[in-house]
Amino acid sequence: MPNDYFQFQQFRIAQSDCAQKVSTDACLLGAAADLAGAGRVLDLGTGTGLLALMAAQRAATAKIEAIEIDPAAAAQAAANVAASPWGSRIRVWPLSLAAYATTRPGLFSHIICNPPFFRRSLASPDAARATARHEGEGSLTFGDIISFAKAHLAPGGTLTVLLPPPEMQQFEQEAVAGGLPARARLVVRHRAGGRITRCISEFGADAPAKIRESDLVIQAADGQYSAAFRALLSGFYLAL
Repeated sequence: MPNDYFQFQQFRIAQSDCAQKVSTDACLLGAAADLAGAGRVLDLGTGTGLLALMAAQRAATAKIEAIEIDPAAAAQAAANVAASPWGSRIRVWPLSLAAYATTRPGLFSHIICNPPFFRRSLASPDAARATARHEGEGSLTFGDIISFAKAHLAPGGTLTVLLPPPEMQQFEQEAVAGGLPARARLVVRHRAGGRITRCISEFGADAPAKIRESDLVIQAADGQYSAAFRALLSGFYLAL
């Protein structure tokens, strides 16, 4: 059973009220997203508040907004933010994306999202976990994310998304149609030579003709974390 909290070097994530717990996926996204020049950052579907807090740690002057449709998770995210060193720079909104859009949130330099996936798999019987992990009624759809980002990214702004490979292929196709083609793609494997388990892709209106692709292996041959993984998470994990 997952712990009620996850301790990072500079902050703690309480997660007892959140359907989606702290995961390696989310930590990778929070550490790998390119936040160079971040001014205003938006975390779509913040859950525990993890991505918002990682962004605050990495981008020392950025103002960060985070939205979460589940009231219990939003309350816990707000509590995690308040207990962190960056409470004054992060605001958590207990709203759906559609409701948040009506607040006229302005433009963002960066939008980050670990959206619902497993689109073709059997949904969890737990309603909150299903909303967090599966695209469906009440959850963020790919089209919702792309349309919002297209309308609310500042010139030169970036949308960064983590998904499994089949879902990322679909997202990238929809993003092209929505005017936000992929700029870069980080492919993640558990071990060298293994299958790709996750993709972290970066999107923007001014994408280059060719996508920049890189590779990250989580586990080295000796079963320990790889040097690349250690370097990426060195500012966050307690023991690497």
